[in-house]
Formats: sequence, C-alpha cells, structure tokens
Amino acid sequence: MAAVRRWPRKLAVLAAALPGAGSQGRAAAPGPAVLPAPGPTEEPAPEPVPGTAAPATAALYVHWPYCRKRCSYCNFNTYVVRALDEAAVRACLVREAQTLLRLSQVHRCVYGVRSEWALLRSSVPTCNSPPSASSVTSVFFGGGTPSLAGPGTVAAVLEAVAGAAHLAAAAEVTLEANPSSASISRLAGFRAAGVNRLSIGVQSLDDSELRMLGREHTAAEARQAVEAARGLFPGRTSMDLLFGLPGQSRDAWAQRLEAALGLCDDHISLYQLTLERGTALAAQVRGGALPEPPQDLLADMYETARNVLVATGFRHYEVSNFARKGALSTHNLSYWRADEYIGVGPGAHGRFVLRGEGGCSREARVQTLEPVTWMREVQSHGHGTRSRVVLNPLEQLEELLTLGLRTDEGITHECWGHFSPQFSLQDVFGEPGEARALQQSGWLVLDSGGLRCTWAGLAVLDSLLPDLLWQLQRALGAARCPPRDKEGQDARAVSGHDGQ
Repeated sequence: MAAVRRWPRKLAVLAAALPGAGSQGRAAAPGPAVLPAPGPTEEPAPEPVPGTAAPATAALYVHWPYCRKRCSYCNFNTYVVRALDEAAVRACLVREAQTLLRLSQVHRCVYGVRSEWALLRSSVPTCNSPPSASSVTSVFFGGGTPSLAGPGTVAAVLEAVAGAAHLAAAAEVTLEANPSSASISRLAGFRAAGVNRLSIGVQSLDDSELRMLGREHTAAEARQAVEAARGLFPGRTSMDLLFGLPGQSRDAWAQRLEAALGLCDDHISLYQLTLERGTALAAQVRGGALPEPPQDLLADMYETARNVLVATGFRHYEVSNFARKGALSTHNLSYWRADEYIGVGPGAHGRFVLRGEGGCSREARVQTLEPVTWMREVQSHGHGTRSRVVLNPLEQLEELLTLGLRTDEGITHECWGHFSPQFSLQDVFGEPGEARALQQSGWLVLDSGGLRCTWAGLAVLDSLLPDLLWQLQRALGAARCPPRDKEGQDARAVSGHDGQ
C-alpha cells in the first residue's frame, strides 16, 4: 500500500467526532462568525418539494458540555463552570431540538396523533389513527457529563422531541454517566424521565490508573455505579474502558479486562487511549514524565481483548464495540450505517437533509462550540448552527466507506445503492486495483452481502482506508468534486444561520 496516502482531514475529523473514537461532542475547528438571521424564527416549515416527500427518520444526539473537572486525556468540547443556569440551558436544548426537527421535517405526525412515547407519559386521550412514519429513531445524551444534568432536563428534551416528532415507545434513549454522578436515586430519576439505556464511563478499574487519567471516581465507585445501573437497566448498561495507558503492561491490561468481564452487562466499549495534543496527559508523555506505549504492545492489547470477549459470547460488531444477547447500540449503528442524525447542543455534529427548506441534499452541520455563545444564538435564531456544508456525492460515499467499514456487517449493496445508484460496489471496488489486492491479501471481502473487512482487516482498518478512498476517488472522477477556491476551501460551505 502507498505509505504516502493519508485520510482526508475532513474524514479524520468526522471519525474522531463519532462513537468509536470518543464523544460525539468532540471539539471541531471554530467556524466563521455567525450571520444575523434575516427573518422570523417561528414560521411553519414549507410543504415538501414534490419527489422528496418520503418520510424522514433520524437519530438525535444531545450534547451536554459541562463537567465537574477536565480529565487529563480529554480534548472534547467540555467546560467546567462555577455556576450554571440549568433552566436556561434546558430551554435552549429544547428549542434547538424543535427547530432542527422542523428543518429536517422529522416532525410531522399525521392526523394529529401524539407520539407513542408521549402517550405513555400522558393521560390525554387520542384517536387511534396510525402514527406518522417520520420519526426520531433514537436519542443519545452525550458529553461532557450528561449525568450532571437534572432528570428534569432530560425529561424536558424528550418531551419536546416527542411533541415535535414521532418517538416510538421502544426507541433507544441512551445517557452517558460518570460513576461520580450515578447514584441509584439519580439513575432512577433518569429512568423515570425516559432513559432506557446507560453508558457508564468507567475507563479503568484500577485506582492508580484513574488518578493518572484525572478521573473523579475510584474503582470501587465505578463498580457500584455499574451494579446500580444493571439493576435499573438490565441488559441495557454499557461500560467504557481505556487501554494503552502510559506504563500499562500487557498483564495489567489482561487483569483489567478480566475484572471488567466479571462486572459488565451485555455491552462494552474498548477505546485505545489517544494522546491528544493540548491535553495534560500528552504533555506528561512528551516531557518524559510518562512512557509512550509502543505500537506493537497496543496491537497486542487490542487483539487480546477481541479474542477474550468473543470467546465469552460477545459479538465484535464495530471496531471498538462488543455486544452479546443482541444488545447492540442502535443509535451508534445509525452513524456507522450513514443514516441521518441531528446534533443538538454546543459542538454537536449532524448529517441531515433540510426538507423544511425544500432541500434534497445532505448537509454536514456543526453547532457553535462555546455554550454561552451557543445559547445566545439559540435564543436569537432558534438554533446555534455555526457551519453548514452541502455534501457532494463523492463526500457522502467517502463518509459511508469510512464509517461503514468499522462494523462487522460492513456496507451492504442496498445501503451503498442509496448513496450511489449509478456506481455499484462492484463497479468501484470489484475492478483491478487496491481493493482487489486487499481482498487477495485477506483483509477485505466483496460478495453478495456487500463490502466488509475480515476479522484481521477490522483490526487494521485505518491502514486500509487511504487506499480504498483513493480507489473510490479515481472511480468517480475528480469532475464530481465541487470547485475549490484558491485556499482550498469548499465553495459550497455556508456559515451562519438560515433564518429558522
């Protein structure tokens, strides 16, 4: 493979912002200044353009940016504040969710039917007409530390979503929680608010490692939190673990993994620690105070974990995620399958079609990073979108390839055809070239099921993607890319608000 090829920077940023590499709310480069909204913010959305009226479905991500302290490895879009007006933040989250649902038209309930989710929490009578097929398929509260938010804030957002869109009673609603803010009473409050799945940020079950990571909790508190969560959310409690910590040995990691297996529920996420530039932990390693883990050790740790978890009944369904008894995260799968998703809250990312503006092309959207500025924009315009970019067909396929190959199912022919009706997977990757060489080497499979990595290929996906992206770009041709200005910026990028 050509060593000089690299991921396009935009795809590296996307991959870092999505599950499998940390939080959806990871900080992105700030966009240009926000433009004033030219018109009223409460006008009803226009009717769909003919030919684009298919029911809209999307996942919803809600970013809570606040933490009690910043961990030594964290470069996510998080903030530590002395005092917080939670009522004001709640109102802005609610309003932005309503606005973006309206823009995407994931908001229509035919015959005036209320959401199943809302009906479960209301005694208001309703008719028996079928609900709209337009719906929010899942909701994920990430951060930051969303377990620091009050259950009332979570309930208010979910009520707003249920009032603006069809939210099925069985829709997955996940909340990330830190052990230090996961008491039984607090978790019970979140369950009463509508949360039905928890993701616990354990990170390590060793006190010395937790101190190095700058975590608030102890190993004992982590165990208590997971046990409490399993009691309230049986079969729907996930835990996160980090490996490849400075100074962590292969034997130490095996011990952490064994302890986690004795504690975990039916879902576990394993993330290799990334020493992010600008973090305290990266500075310690760079300064020689802590050793940098060698790459071969990191690979051994990952392979050990994969083998141990699969041997104990877990399915390795995504690069960093393992589940048994069908406990896959449906919300995270929506990212990896390139479904539409809406990001709400400071720094949240989204990918959806603005049907409410008569659009038919997918946009990449990023909300304003800084919470106070974001709140001001939401209060003025209904949302705090800082940047918008219409994705051309090649860019959409690049994202599909980058994210879809993270899963064991890979990219199905049906999914690919939704984004590329003119060029099939066989047209692009079945011809002589890099993809065929990867297949012959045992890294990749292209068959009637679609395109996917082998067991061995999934472990080295990052090294395979540059060649696959290069072959995709060659197959579709540079003519499909938009013109670039002299500084290399996409001429289709739009900054600021869109008058909603």
